[in-house]
Amino acid sequence: MTITQLYYVLAVAEHQNFTKAAEKCFVTQPTLSMQIQKLEDQLDIQIFDRSKKPIELTEIGKKIVAQAKNIVDEADRIKDIVDQQKGFVGGEFRLGIIPTIMPTLLPMFLKSFIKRYPKVKLKIEELTTDEIMQRINDGHLDAAIAATPLENESIKERPLFYEPFVSYIPKGHRLYEKKKIDVSDLDIDDMLLLEDGHCFRDGVINLCKTFKQHDDDSFQLESGSIEMLVKLSNEGLGMTLLPYLHTLDIKESEKSNLHHFNEPTPAREVSIIYHKSELKMQIIEALHNVISGIIRGAIAFQNVNIISPLAK
Repeated sequence: MTITQLYYVLAVAEHQNFTKAAEKCFVTQPTLSMQIQKLEDQLDIQIFDRSKKPIELTEIGKKIVAQAKNIVDEADRIKDIVDQQKGFVGGEFRLGIIPTIMPTLLPMFLKSFIKRYPKVKLKIEELTTDEIMQRINDGHLDAAIAATPLENESIKERPLFYEPFVSYIPKGHRLYEKKKIDVSDLDIDDMLLLEDGHCFRDGVINLCKTFKQHDDDSFQLESGSIEMLVKLSNEGLGMTLLPYLHTLDIKESEKSNLHHFNEPTPAREVSIIYHKSELKMQIIEALHNVISGIIRGAIAFQNVNIISPLAK
């Protein structure tokens, strides 16, 4: 039994196809198939039911795959130990970022990080929170930046910063004349929201104490981007809430529409998250230090009330 054979088994289990698995492992399909067959012969069991389309794991195969993940993680950890001992911060690092954080945070830290750690090859993807958690658990992401807490036992969370919510209220809205607003002023019925799947949307819903289920005939408007919510609000279709960093790019002519909350300011916790196996911790530590250092000067709010992104 070899680590390579276990990598091949995990690839087939994921893709449910020998050809696709071979492509991902950069080997020929006969080579991959032969190595898996060799492992099955050695163990005198069948890991995959090849009669099914797509290929499925046998019952014993499911147990072997679960253990193979642990073994492969521990093998990867050995390289981490060596890298840390040598003080090496480099190699490929796969990072996921949720859509409501990516456009504002990435330009703030990326150039500084690349300059400080030129040997790290970042591969960055914009993904929803659900996609991020799945990919971290499957071993396809090394870490991610997302709103927390997520309450997932297999994922560790390390807070980076706390980002306040700011109300965007157009002229003519019932709250426009108020210099600062209270959470109790919010009404979900005139709130523009992101589409389902965005954790920021869930955080806003949790914040609205007057939230109730919409009737089929009631007006409800959702969008896929925060920028579109601002445009719709400018058309008089309702107010919306923005993460603080998004307000830094608001046009000068629109800044009068920004209304801050009375303290404690509602805010979201933004963390770097990673698998409990804690692989590539030297790069995770480097990201944490760079981001938290840069963001400290951008957000000066102190008295905040953290709103969970989880729908209640």
